Amino acid sequence: MCSALEQALKAQSLGEVPVGAIIVQNEKIIGRGYNCPITTRDPTAHAEVMALRDSARYLNNYRLPDCTLYVTLEPCIMCIGALFHARIKRLVYAAADPKTGVCGSVIDLPAETRLNHHMQVEGGILANEAGMLLKHFFAQRRKI
Repeated sequence: MCSALEQALKAQSLGEVPVGAIIVQNEKIIGRGYNCPITTRDPTAHAEVMALRDSARYLNNYRLPDCTLYVTLEPCIMCIGALFHARIKRLVYAAADPKTGVCGSVIDLPAETRLNHHMQVEGGILANEAGMLLKHFFAQRRKI
């Protein structure tokens, strides 16, 4: 999760919401990403999607079974859908997102048994650190 927090700091340095993600396979980081929808003018450029793209290029495959995604904020509906399609085995997130989180905060899509893919989900890892980064970012934005 510390590497995902480093990615979040990259997003923050660009004026983006500080969310970062990494993907690990066999204890090796194979993909990294951070939020950049503003700078890329791409609404899909969330940290998770960027890490998925990086990992898919690395593995030369759009499927990422046996991989774990670590992200600093609970995924939104778009990102969890991308994780399902990539067949991510495990998701670990830091801070919960009470407004758009779909791993238990607003709804719990990974727990939906009618969907065709299921993954292990664990939340709250370094939640305080990730949460403080987000709180500080938005407090600064409100001052502007």
